[in-house]
Amino acid sequence: MAKAKTISAHLSPATYRENIKKVPTRNGYGDGVVEAGEKNEKIVVLCCDLTESTRNKKFKETFPDRFIQMGIAEQSLAGIAGGLALEGKIPFISSYAAFSPGRNWEQIRLVACIQNQNIKIIGAHAGVSVGPDGATHQMLEDIAITRVLPNMTVLAPSDYLETKRAVLAAAELKGPVYIRFARSASPTFTTAKTPFKIGRAEILKDGSDVAIIGCGPLVHEALMAAKLLKEKGVDAMVVNSHTIKPLDHKTIAAVAKKCGAVVTVEEAQCTGGLGGAVAESLAKNQPTPMRFIGVHDQFGTSGTPDELIKEFELDRTAIAKAALEVIELK
Repeated sequence: MAKAKTISAHLSPATYRENIKKVPTRNGYGDGVVEAGEKNEKIVVLCCDLTESTRNKKFKETFPDRFIQMGIAEQSLAGIAGGLALEGKIPFISSYAAFSPGRNWEQIRLVACIQNQNIKIIGAHAGVSVGPDGATHQMLEDIAITRVLPNMTVLAPSDYLETKRAVLAAAELKGPVYIRFARSASPTFTTAKTPFKIGRAEILKDGSDVAIIGCGPLVHEALMAAKLLKEKGVDAMVVNSHTIKPLDHKTIAAVAKKCGAVVTVEEAQCTGGLGGAVAESLAKNQPTPMRFIGVHDQFGTSGTPDELIKEFELDRTAIAKAALEVIELK
């Protein structure tokens, strides 16, 4: 009983309510980087002409001398950040994820990763829930192209509060870090006391029949899928793998061993994303039947966030269906 109480305490009492408060994860970045800046005067922010959308406006207003407007120049964004890092600054570079790390991947590879510089790459508007902006702005490949880089840490926080914690933790971690977050409002289901540590997955709900391992705002859909499964007599575990690199191999192997079946959930390409990372880990440490909820070798399209989450079968119904399918393979 003690273990179950500890796990449930990780979640907001409003987690399963229809009227749960929704706040964009990008707001967590905006508030988090200001707090980090208040704690450490070495933190500077560079932005590519997207100050309001990427939620850098508050930092600009609070620390005008530590904010650099780059214009539409993502390659220079990474290059200049490298120079600042060499001088002891901690640069947070931000744009839409389609452009950074999308457009400037080579500069991030050369400047941030090969030299192991203390640069934080902030990728906004990741996933299909960007909505009507469509395929060009719905970055789905960012997890794959960043986690493949040596020295890079990759984070996909699940809600406003966790994004704020991720930003504060990244500011303390030496070396390059990529943090992805979304545009649209999503449920705030963690609390100020919910554990967060880079490199450690958190079990949000215990279970024994199937382990649902997610990242980003879709972790809430995973929790709601577990509720649907409970109504069918299925005891699903839900794991928040907010850190995709370094992956928490120990926890992933343990939950796979306990449940005997795994479903990964992400708002990104499964190939190279969280699904790929978990599959690689389990193939080595604990071979387990799997199903993958995510985008499968497709680009995004235009629509409302809710329409697209359903269209790409990323919602709780699709997650529950995948869970039932993989349980049959045990």
